[in-house]
Amino acid sequence: MSRCELCFHHCELKDGQRGFCLGRVGRDGQVVCDNAGFLTALALDPVEKKPLARFHPGKKILSAGSYGCNLKCPFCQNYEISYDDGREAGGCVSPEALVNEAERLVPEGNIGLAFTYNEPMIAYEYTLECFELCHGRGLKTVIVTNGTVEEAPLLELLQVTDAMNIDLKGWHQDIYDRLQGDLESVKRTITLAARACHVEVTSLIVPGLNDSLSDMDEEAEWLASLSPDIPLHISRYFPRYHYHEEATDVSLIYDMKRVAEKHLHYVYTGNC
Repeated sequence: MSRCELCFHHCELKDGQRGFCLGRVGRDGQVVCDNAGFLTALALDPVEKKPLARFHPGKKILSAGSYGCNLKCPFCQNYEISYDDGREAGGCVSPEALVNEAERLVPEGNIGLAFTYNEPMIAYEYTLECFELCHGRGLKTVIVTNGTVEEAPLLELLQVTDAMNIDLKGWHQDIYDRLQGDLESVKRTITLAARACHVEVTSLIVPGLNDSLSDMDEEAEWLASLSPDIPLHISRYFPRYHYHEEATDVSLIYDMKRVAEKHLHYVYTGNC
């Protein structure tokens, strides 16, 4: 039996057993990253799509995703890969090969490598190796994450991370309970990352879950206590996966934007 130290779930795994995230597995008495290099998505995206509004705007970044996630959001936008165990993933792409591809695309406007689509932190060893290679070649590095990671692996990654977009899915633990997550882990990730790299935060507003204006006021006030210059993306939900509530009312998104702007300098709307 081995214990995973990557996130607050701390899965106890027998050999051959997958963790809650599906991307880590017990093997020979240790927990190893089983999804490393097994890419389910690879695309040259605008940086703004991550979303990053104030990090090299107008540029592109090679964006890679694998499978697995350490939350279980019933409205997941990428559930086909987030909740997969990787059996359908393609062959393994080495860190060297992936970074070579990022470098090859520089003449097409690429500034580096982003890990996104699923949860990148569950493959932090692979991410770390890729990012170390990127920095050795002058390429930028980006992580799009739910922020559910323990402090030690986060601090290791932050040494070679240039930017993060971190999901803040709600302002109370009872919201995270419905996602099998931990709010304090996410707040710690935002706090530590904001000291080390460029950080932007995204809140997807889901009707009946996290659509309180007073909660948004508290969230924005807390972010401003770290820095009023942290950009906040307030995004509109659409029905997806197991969640079938109607799409978020556009007027609510703009109301939330006005509330957040009382505290933050840069507030953006998404999916409107």
